[in-house]
Parts: sequence; structure tokens; C-alpha cells
Amino acid sequence: MKEIILRRKDIYKGDLILINKKYPIRIDEAEIIRDLTEFDDNYEKHLLNKKVVKVLKEVLNTINSEEKIVPVSGFRSRKEQSDLYDTSIRENGLEFTEKFVARPDESEHQSGLAIDLGENKKDIDFICPDFPYYGVFNEFREAATQNGFIERYKKDKESITGISQEPWHFRFIGFPHSVIIEEKGFALEEYHQFIRKYNSVDNSLKYKDYQILFVKSIEEIQSIYIEDDLKYNISGNNIDGFIITLGG
Repeated sequence: MKEIILRRKDIYKGDLILINKKYPIRIDEAEIIRDLTEFDDNYEKHLLNKKVVKVLKEVLNTINSEEKIVPVSGFRSRKEQSDLYDTSIRENGLEFTEKFVARPDESEHQSGLAIDLGENKKDIDFICPDFPYYGVFNEFREAATQNGFIERYKKDKESITGISQEPWHFRFIGFPHSVIIEEKGFALEEYHQFIRKYNSVDNSLKYKDYQILFVKSIEEIQSIYIEDDLKYNISGNNIDGFIITLGG
């Protein structure tokens, strides 16, 4: 058997962390920045987690959409998020801002795991870019889901996410979580609640060749044991524990 070490300080890290008004980001910004890279030479100001850039480029290339879909906003520092929030209040008012712009530390953009995408055209709205529900844009949604992305803020989930519908905002959480969320019609908040009941290797959520389980953090350092030949991925939930993905 193989031992997996879980450290309480790591519950705030990983692809599946939940970031919202109730659970603000807790990772040190310098640590996030170390894992960032430019989207490409044409979009130097758009930074994302290195893994996310790789997967996103593969998706765009697969559907031949590089000229039709462009990055609008990727990683934002805490200061950039604060400035955006304050500027939006001045220019758009509080009601609009609270629907579409998260407060500092409550934005997924500060994680490097989220990106706003837009239709490639002359005038692109930085806060609310166009990303329609047809053509190549829906092709992107379908391909993105199969590669670990979710459309984070959907219309029928506004009361759960606290954010109005944002067809342009995509969050990387990894496969197979993205597909499970889409199939079950969950918001990320609902998925985190759902996964908690699968709390051991023997009582795990099974999806194709994967097993998914939640481990609550009860000590500063704790362990679980899995079969030696099993691949695994660990992510904190930014709340109180870890989501462990076995297989793949």
C-alpha cells in the first residue's frame, strides 16, 4: 500500500478550491504567481496557471477557434481585483458591480485557474465580453468540459454562486470533475457539498476509471493509504478538507 500524506495547510490549494464570498482565497499570492505563465506572445498581459494554459490551448486548437475566441482576463492580483471593483462601482454603480465583479479575495481570477473569454471583435467589454450560446462558442463549451473546465456562473445558479450569469467565465477544476458537474447540473458549490458523503476509498464516487473521495482535515498531518499502482491527485477544498481523485 502507498501512503498519502495530507497537511492541513494544503486545504487552501489545488484545482478544486472553492472561492466565493463565504470562502475567500487563502493561498499566498507569491505562491500563485510562481505557477503562472503568459497565454501566448500575442496576449502577454494574460497570465494563467501553467497547466491551465496548456489545456486551454489544446481545447482551442482542437476546435480551430484560435482566431474566433480570445482571452479577455486571466489572473488578477489582489490589487488589480480591488482596483477593478472600485472602478466598476464608480463607473457602473454598486448594483451592477455586485452582480459581475467579485470583491478582493473573493474572485477566482486571483487563483490563476479562471479565465474570461470573448468573441474576437473590434470592441470587447472587459467586464462582460460576448460569448454566445451558438456555433464555435458552444463547441468550446463542450470540448472544455471534457478537458476539465466548467462554465462557472450559470443563470439558474445565481442564488447559489452569488454571481449573475457569466457565459464568458470558465474555471479549470480538472477531469472528471468537470464532466460530473455538467452531467448533474451542479454549481461548484453544490459539487463540494455532494462529494462530502464519499468519505473513504471503499465509499468513493466512481466515474469510469476514477474514484473520488473527500477526506476531512482533522489533524495538522494525517494519512490515507491506497493501492501502490494507483495514480492520484489531491486538491484542497478551501474549506475543511481534501478531494482525492484516484485513477486515470
